[in-house]
Amino acid sequence: MSANSELHGRREAAIARGVGISHPMAYTAHAENAELWDAEGKRYIDFAAGIAVLNTGHRHPKVIAAVRKQLDRFTHTCFQVTPYEPYVALAERLNAIAPIEGPAKTVFLTTGAEALENAVKIARAATGRPGIITFAGGYHGRTLLTMAMTGKVVPYKKRFAPMPAEIYHAPFPFEPFGVSVADSLRGIEMLFRADIEPERVAAIVIEPVQGEGGFIPAPAELLVALRALCDRHGILLIADEVQTGFGRTGKMFGIEHSGVKPDLMTVAKSLAGGFPLSGVIGRTAVMDAPEPGGLGGTYAGNPLACAAALAVLDVIQEENLVDRANAIGATMKGRLERIAARNDVAPIAAIRGPGAMIAFDIVRQRGGHEPDAETTKQVIARAREHGLIVISCGVHGNTIRLLVPLTVSDAVLGEGLDALQAALSG
Repeated sequence: MSANSELHGRREAAIARGVGISHPMAYTAHAENAELWDAEGKRYIDFAAGIAVLNTGHRHPKVIAAVRKQLDRFTHTCFQVTPYEPYVALAERLNAIAPIEGPAKTVFLTTGAEALENAVKIARAATGRPGIITFAGGYHGRTLLTMAMTGKVVPYKKRFAPMPAEIYHAPFPFEPFGVSVADSLRGIEMLFRADIEPERVAAIVIEPVQGEGGFIPAPAELLVALRALCDRHGILLIADEVQTGFGRTGKMFGIEHSGVKPDLMTVAKSLAGGFPLSGVIGRTAVMDAPEPGGLGGTYAGNPLACAAALAVLDVIQEENLVDRANAIGATMKGRLERIAARNDVAPIAAIRGPGAMIAFDIVRQRGGHEPDAETTKQVIARAREHGLIVISCGVHGNTIRLLVPLTVSDAVLGEGLDALQAALSG
């Protein structure tokens, strides 16, 4: 029995079935930058990056050094008991760079879902209103509240009903699905007429680029219209930057492509280079609405993770990773366009995404949009055989998303794209 198959057998015996795995026969033993090696020593190029967690790559030396330094000091006190400087310093840096109008404040948590939950708490406390509007196809987490906010039933909501009340969904614009910005705005107006008056809506929550929904960018026209709508009705605008943050889209934050400034932002994933840390950043007047003790958590803002995050921000600046994201994205899109023109590969369509947040759909016919989820699964499996880790997304399961670390070398990036082409060739 191979090491991977033995580990998989142990996994099936010990771990709940509900924890799905994209690559069950690639148990990671070691990783560096954009490469990883499995339990049998096979090398892979990593185009998943822990689902956008590793913008600075696996085990960046500066991140590891910062964590080791903090490890020699202390690992935990609970910030609400005896606070510590790394939490304060990180909040100061995020407040300074977040695209928030006026003075900003931050609270740190542990997971992306926890950040969304707390953003909703803060919005409700600040407005005195219960309602939350999100979008079809959006993904916000797997807790009960964030599961309700997520606009995709399978697998996230199936068999978990009933959902929390006062969560409403509007259509998200995407031309291949036949949904326009006007359709989305009409959907919100329909909610105001049929389900909840705008005076009872605390916040509208949107991903600047839908992640799990298929790497679909929110048009700037929509974001500008939402900002105006929120201002008109006293609703807060929340940008879910969990997957789009920290250089991935070719801006530090995805919302910056539109010029729109949200009232609150949620961050996580690449914030701490692989260490569990999330946060909510927002306008001071809004962030200060909850009473002392209303926010926080035992592990929230862990000192090791805060130290890692401070190093991540240094690396992004020193290595110009925002610009690097745009260069990587241009390379990927150019290669995908050439692949799409070939007749000896699976048909692909709708190559898209800002910066290095790139995706494409696998379809049944060239020039069409009918999804082919089964071929998508086969391509992902063949990519693994060729030494490339990729993952899918999208409401139809036919989107392949590319999330290579922004620290990847040109040589490794090219090698990964060669493997992707081979996987698409069958």
